Amino acid sequence: QVQLVESGGGLVQAGGSLRLSCAASGSIFSINAMGWYRQAPGKQREVVATITSGGSTNYADSVKARFTISRANAKNTVYLQMNSLKPEDTAVYYCNANLWTRLGGPLNDYWGQGTQVTVSS
Repeated sequence: QVQLVESGGGLVQAGGSLRLSCAASGSIFSINAMGWYRQAPGKQREVVATITSGGSTNYADSVKARFTISRANAKNTVYLQMNSLKPEDTAVYYCNANLWTRLGGPLNDYWGQGTQVTVSS
């Protein structure tokens, strides 16, 4: 079993900042990539940012220069620093980990339960 536990969501005014954290635990052999996704009401889930084990990052165009993803490999933890938040950033944010649970096994995706981020205007 693999668990991803997110924290750090909440309510913030436009222009403010929040930092999300996600810690993975359980039967983990090695983590390939981790990332953050979000889903706003009535919309599909979309990728926000991803980071590989080597530190390579990718961002959605809508968050570039405002959000920063980082990772503490030793702690199996990923962070998302969100600055200059806008009302359109309001969504449930989900943590994702793409990992192996055993040597030679398949890569699988695991998801956190989600954390609400609400940005007021």
